[in-house]
Amino acid sequence: MEKRTTHKKKVCLLGDSAVGKTSLIRKYVLDEFSDAYLTTIGTKTSKKKILLEFPENNMKSNVTLMIWDIMGQPSFRNILKEAYFHGANGGIVVCDLTRKETLENISEWVETLTSVVGDIPLVFIGNKHDLDQQAEFGLEDIENVAKKYGDQSCFLTSAKDGRNVDTVFTTIAREMLKPTE
Repeated sequence: MEKRTTHKKKVCLLGDSAVGKTSLIRKYVLDEFSDAYLTTIGTKTSKKKILLEFPENNMKSNVTLMIWDIMGQPSFRNILKEAYFHGANGGIVVCDLTRKETLENISEWVETLTSVVGDIPLVFIGNKHDLDQQAEFGLEDIENVAKKYGDQSCFLTSAKDGRNVDTVFTTIAREMLKPTE
């Protein structure tokens, strides 16, 4: 007999301004993309319900993802970290492949998050893969940073063409459902 479970999980998207956090969420939740840049002020929350299947356990899980789009201005990171990060079950750490400084800053984002919620599942992504001709770094560079935080998944994404967007959110959802040791 198949077992069904229901979960509600909070996932925060972290990273510098203009790395594409809002665009990734819009692509995932609404299947829309816009080149217009709008600065996120504070935080914006989106919701998406998904069904995950675990055939190895004969189980299906209905998961409601509460996706928090966190503003990328570092000056607000420490001031508002408790309010934004409290209760997070997972994080998606985003850098912009065309701006190397966004990769160099992701450790600060992760450390701010983990100072509030402890060690939680993370997925690291290099966004704007559709602009690969302008890329200043690649997947291997992201993986090197991610190794500092354990065995974390890393992907190259494009909010514009949708590349790996669903995979990223499905991966973090699965990671958040894994039992903790």
